[in-house]
Amino acid sequence: MRTSQRYAWMGLISLILASGCNPTKHLADDEKLYTAGNVTIHKDSIPKERKDAFEEHLEGMLTPKPNKKFLGMRIKLGLWNMGGGPDSTTGIKNWLKKQGEEPVLLEDVNREYNENLLRNRMENLGFFNAYVTSDTAINGKFAEVNYNAFPGNIYRIANVDFEIDSATHLGRDILSTKDSTLLKIGSNYNLDIILNERDRIDNDLKNKGYYYFSPDNILVEVDSTNGTNKVDMYVTVKPETASKAKSPQKIGNIFIYPNYKQTSEGFRTARPRKSQLFRDNYYIMDPQNTYRKPVLANHIFFHKGDTYNRNDHNMTISHLVNLNAFKFVKNNFVDSPDSANTMDVYYYLTPMQRKSIRFEVLGKTASVYNGTEANVSWTLRNAFKGFETLNVSVFGGYETQTGGNVNLNSSYIRYGAEVGIVWPRLLSPYKWAPSRRFIPKTYAKVGYEFLNRRNAYTLNSLTMNYGYNWKENEQKQHDLAVAEIIYVQPRNISDEYRAQMDTVPTLRHIVDPQFSFGPNYSYTFTNSMEKTRKHTFYVKTGLNTSGNVLGLIQGASYENDNIKKVFGTAYAQFVKAEADFRHYMKLSSNSQLASRLMIGTSYSYGNSRSLPYLKQYFSGGPNGLRAFRARAVGPGIAVPENIGEENFFADQTGDFKLELNTEYRAQISGMFHWAAFVDAGNIWLQRQDDNKPGGRLSKNFYKELAVGAGLGLRVDLDFLVVRLDLATPLRVPYRPPGDRWVFKYIDIRDSDWRKNNLVFNLAIGYPF
Repeated sequence: MRTSQRYAWMGLISLILASGCNPTKHLADDEKLYTAGNVTIHKDSIPKERKDAFEEHLEGMLTPKPNKKFLGMRIKLGLWNMGGGPDSTTGIKNWLKKQGEEPVLLEDVNREYNENLLRNRMENLGFFNAYVTSDTAINGKFAEVNYNAFPGNIYRIANVDFEIDSATHLGRDILSTKDSTLLKIGSNYNLDIILNERDRIDNDLKNKGYYYFSPDNILVEVDSTNGTNKVDMYVTVKPETASKAKSPQKIGNIFIYPNYKQTSEGFRTARPRKSQLFRDNYYIMDPQNTYRKPVLANHIFFHKGDTYNRNDHNMTISHLVNLNAFKFVKNNFVDSPDSANTMDVYYYLTPMQRKSIRFEVLGKTASVYNGTEANVSWTLRNAFKGFETLNVSVFGGYETQTGGNVNLNSSYIRYGAEVGIVWPRLLSPYKWAPSRRFIPKTYAKVGYEFLNRRNAYTLNSLTMNYGYNWKENEQKQHDLAVAEIIYVQPRNISDEYRAQMDTVPTLRHIVDPQFSFGPNYSYTFTNSMEKTRKHTFYVKTGLNTSGNVLGLIQGASYENDNIKKVFGTAYAQFVKAEADFRHYMKLSSNSQLASRLMIGTSYSYGNSRSLPYLKQYFSGGPNGLRAFRARAVGPGIAVPENIGEENFFADQTGDFKLELNTEYRAQISGMFHWAAFVDAGNIWLQRQDDNKPGGRLSKNFYKELAVGAGLGLRVDLDFLVVRLDLATPLRVPYRPPGDRWVFKYIDIRDSDWRKNNLVFNLAIGYPF
C-alpha cells in the first residue's frame, strides 16, 4: 500500500513538473508568454551598486507581474494547464485550475503606461527631463520587454522659504518648527521627502491642538527655472484652508462606554442623560460597575479643558487596546455645542468574552522516539474588575521509544499545572512610572510539574515568580523578577539508574535536589522592526542570582562541608550573567546576513560548587550548534559519554558558554527561502571535574570551539516559519589536538559517515 501511495505522489509531482516545464501548452499561435520586464539605466555618473538597486526598484513598479517561478519553473501556471487551461472543467481539474494562475501574456503589457510610470518615478526622485524607451524581445513563444531609462540631470535644493504669515497663531506654530524641516539645502529633489515634510508639519500641529488640520493644507511650490539644475522651494498654507483647521481645539466632555455593543445604527454620539462625573473629567457609563473607575480613568490621557494632543490621543487608544479586555475600541470627536473650538470625546469599548478556554495538542517525532502533549488553558479577563488577566493551565504528555533497543531514560510521562495573574500596572510600595506610553505589568505565577522517567527516576518541580515588566520605549524592554523560586525534588531513583550513575557520574547531577531563589533581571533592546535600516540589532542581557544574601549570613561553604539547607534541601548560591547580541545586515530586498554572539558566565560559591542543573548552559540542537545534537557538546574537550546503542548521551552541561553563529538568508520564491550557516561554540566548567577531564575553562578556550555548517530550507507561512536544517560537524573539540578539523574525513557517499555526521533539525521559527 505504501509503495502504491509513493508511486501516486511521484506521478502527481512528475505531472506538475512536466506542466511547469511546458508553460505555453494552451497558448494560441499568436500569443506570447510574458516572462520579464527589464530596466536598464543609461547614466554613467551613477555608481554601479546604486544603479543596480535603482534598476531593481524600477522593475518592481512594472505591471503586470510575470507568472511566479519556483526553482526555475512556473508551478502555478503548470497547475492551471493541468486543469485544462481556458477550457471549462469540473472535478479534480477544476480544483487544480483554481490552485494555479492564468498565463500572463505579452498583450497584457501596456508599454506606454509603464514608460510613463518609470519616467514619473525618476522625476519624482529629482531626475528631471527623464525619458524612457522600450522594445520587445521574442524567443519562440516567450517574450520579455526591455525598458531603457535615461535619467536627466539630478536637481538639488538651492533654497527653502517658509512663506507663512507669522502674525497668525497657526503661522507662528508652523515657523517654530521650521528648523526641523526635512527639506535640506543641497539635498536631491525628492517628492517622497516633500510628502514626508507635509506629514511632519501636520504631526507637529496635531500635537499643538490643530485636530482639523491636514497635510493637504500644506502646499510646497517648486521653481526649477533658474537653469542651474537647482530648485527653490516655497512652503505655504493653502488659502482655501478652512478656518476651523487653523484653530487649536480644546477637549470638552469625555464620555466612556466600557460595555458598548454596536447597533445597526452604528455608534451613537448623543449625550447620556443620567451620568455622574468622575474626577471632574469623565462620564463613565457603567451602571453594573463592571470595571473599577479609577483604573479605567488612569488609561485615559485627555482631561477636560486640555488642548488636543495627538500623542495623548494615540496613547489612550494604545492603552485601551492593550488592556486585553476590549475586542473593539472606537473613538469619536464631536464639536461641542457649548463652546467654540471645543470637542467632546466619545470612547466606545466593546468587551472581549470574559472567560475563554483553549485546548492544544502537540505531536512529536524524532528518530525512534514518538510522543504527544496536550495543554488546556482557561483565561478569566478583568478578574478583579481592574483589567487583571487570570490564567490557569494544565498540561500532560508522554514520549516513548518506538524503535531500536530500549535505553534507560528513553521514555517519560509529564504533567502539571500553572496559575498566573497579570496586573496592567505596577504593584509596588514605591510610586514610579517608567513610561506613560506603554502599560507596565506586574505578574505572579505558580507552577508544578511531575516528570516520571519510568525506569529511571521521577522529579517533582515547583516554581514561583513575582515581578514586573515594562517598556521604556519601542526599542527597550525591562523584566525584573523580584523573586524567582525553583524547587526540584527527585524521587524513586531506580537501581538501574543508580548503577548507571556509578559508570557515568554526569547522570548524578540531573537527579540532585535543586533549590534556588533570588531576583532576576533582563534588558532587551531591538530596532529590528525598522525595516528601512540596512543594519539592525537585537541585544538581550540578563542577571540571575540565588541565595547570595542568605548564604553570606549563614556562612555557607561547600568546600568546608558547611552546606546550609532550607526546608531540608541545600540551596544554590550563584551569580549568573548572560548576553545575546544579534546583527542583521540587509544585502538586498530578498536577502540578509544574520549573525549572533552569545556569552554566558557564572560564579558559584559558598553553598554551591556549580550551577544547579536547570540553570546550567548547554550547547548543540536546532537553535544553537546545529551540527551537533542537543546537549551533546562539551564541556571543553571532554568526550560525550555515550550510553546504549541509540546515541543516547548523558546531558553535557556547564557554567560558561560561548556561541557564534552567522547565516546567509535569501528568498527562493514566494514563501520558500533558503539559508547557509556556520555555527561555533562550546561550554565549560567553573571548577575541575575529574569525571570530565578537560572541561574547565582555561585561557585556551578558543582552541576548544566546536564548529559546524549546513544548509537550510524555510517555509514562511506568514503566521509561522517552518525550518529544516541539515548540518555536519567541521571541527570536533574532543578529538586529539591537531586532528580536530574533520574536513578530510567528510565522505558524503559513505552511509556510515552520513549516519554519524549529518544532523537534521526540524523546528518552528528562525534560530535567531
